[in-house]
Amino acid sequence: MTSSKIQQFTNCKILRNGHLIDEHLWVRGGTIIDPEKVFFDEKIKANLVIDCKGCIISPGFIDIQINGGFGIDFSNILDNIEERVDCVSKSLLKYGVTSFCPTIVTSPVQVYQNVLKRIKKRRGGAKGATILGVHVEGPFINIDKKGAHPPEYIKNFDSGFQTLLETYGSLENVNIVTLAPELHGSDEVIKQLNALQIRVSVGHSMANLKDGEKAVFNGANLITHLFNAMLPFHHRDPGLVGLLTSNNIPKDKTIYFGIISDGIHTHPSALRIAYRTHPDGLILITDGISAMGLEEGKHNIGQLSIEIRNGTAFIVGTNTLCGSIATMDQCVRLFRETTGCSKEFALEAATLHPAAALGISAVKGTLNFGGDADFLFLDEDLNVLSTWIAGECVYTTSNKC
Repeated sequence: MTSSKIQQFTNCKILRNGHLIDEHLWVRGGTIIDPEKVFFDEKIKANLVIDCKGCIISPGFIDIQINGGFGIDFSNILDNIEERVDCVSKSLLKYGVTSFCPTIVTSPVQVYQNVLKRIKKRRGGAKGATILGVHVEGPFINIDKKGAHPPEYIKNFDSGFQTLLETYGSLENVNIVTLAPELHGSDEVIKQLNALQIRVSVGHSMANLKDGEKAVFNGANLITHLFNAMLPFHHRDPGLVGLLTSNNIPKDKTIYFGIISDGIHTHPSALRIAYRTHPDGLILITDGISAMGLEEGKHNIGQLSIEIRNGTAFIVGTNTLCGSIATMDQCVRLFRETTGCSKEFALEAATLHPAAALGISAVKGTLNFGGDADFLFLDEDLNVLSTWIAGECVYTTSNKC
């Protein structure tokens, strides 16, 4: 480590512990380091000093639910899987995403067994964002809250955890499983996934609050796209939404929830309710579909013909929405505008919170000493100027980093 190049980023405001502070950022060997130890213990200076010209430095964005983008659908890849995932991974750098969980929606068994073994966890770099593991959204969901999931492939836990293993084929590359906690056999499945350190998210569900609380005691710690594909809030039984204020869950446990801040899927008032009710658990997600990142106009994606009009995706010839296409940087800016929250909170909702939900905040989602040097240069309006992974500039809006 002492022979590695030391980078010193100056003239910047860095996001640390919920505050934007005037402080230099020091990086060595792809890791954020404590400059006092370098100066006093090693008595050496930086090899490269970078003037950031007053910009904000934030941890890189982490998207824990993204179904595809740039014309590629992770649930509909028939060939060249690795190449297509690489394309999405590389393209996300433009929007400040340095880590993500490719998401597979309810699909035939052969899709899981073909795709899951080939979308492997890997470190990011110039070739693309870090893959933290797959988010498997289904097929163990409630058919009455299927959303856009194909009903013919929805399953129950007929043989408990064994059914899950037979369906997915392998859990090696899986990071998150979304399931409906009211399904018979879900208690043991949640416990076993938790024992394997795979995060369980409850969603696409008709569960009442008691079902949700039981799932949390069994190990679940996430809610999939809050308000979408679940029972609406009711004053006598608030359903899964009630987990945000429940006092019948472990006191030391934070319930995290993804929320789509694209101005379409979640009403601004609903965003404000979630933010004011349980800010510590709020995670911004794109839930992006394959049309994300495509230009305005008509596109054929798989068997679906879509049209992007004014930044919104519709089925061609209709006004029927066909999924979210907002990028993560757009979600951050819109969330801040809608809720009136601070810049710091909007950024942490896309960085620290998802990292904490996945149990990786020691190395991702912060600019703390010892963490991975995955970060962004942003202007005061939170537009991405450049993206860095392991201390290497992997995208910039200018001609050079």
